[in-house]
Amino acid sequence: MKFLFDLFPVILFFASFKIAESKPQAAADLIVPILGTIGLDATVSLQQAPILLATLVVILATAMQIGWVWLRHGKVDKMLWVSLVLVAFFGSLTLIFHDETFIKWKPTVLYWVFACVLFFSATILKKNLIRGMLEVQVQLPDPLWQKLNLAWTLFFALMGVLNLLVAFAFDFSTAVWVNFKLFGSMGLMLVFIVAQSIFLAKYIEEK
Repeated sequence: MKFLFDLFPVILFFASFKIAESKPQAAADLIVPILGTIGLDATVSLQQAPILLATLVVILATAMQIGWVWLRHGKVDKMLWVSLVLVAFFGSLTLIFHDETFIKWKPTVLYWVFACVLFFSATILKKNLIRGMLEVQVQLPDPLWQKLNLAWTLFFALMGVLNLLVAFAFDFSTAVWVNFKLFGSMGLMLVFIVAQSIFLAKYIEEK
């Protein structure tokens, strides 16, 4: 359930884009008055309407997600705040300039923020964040904790590069990038986690 909740904004982004893509006129009719109400250029082509509507949806969904976490737990993880700031920043630029380039950069920046936090925490602060999250369930020698932290750092760094390749390098359509954002990114994440779990299985303490 938590995994689906974490994916809530991405799923809504995907669903709203797909629905808008199938009914671009309806999407344009919906997004135009909203943009006009908040003082933005309301001249929207049928081609632009799906990504603009999906961008607005993902901004609102991320804000709602954080609001729910705050009400339920009284605090919000720092990375959720980072995600909200990035989606609001890049999403707003997308809506202001009617340019999907900005929202396509958001996943890469988020991945690279994760990678930088893990790397600098380990090298500068001498604090292994992956160890902090997992050492209750798993007991590893120090060299393995370092390798695990490095593995996550490299994974996030490469995911950021891969997002840019799909978004810009291969001349894929926006629809292909939206599909990759949900299925490709999450699929690779699950494969990485499963591979990591298999590697760590012998270290997990039985209660």
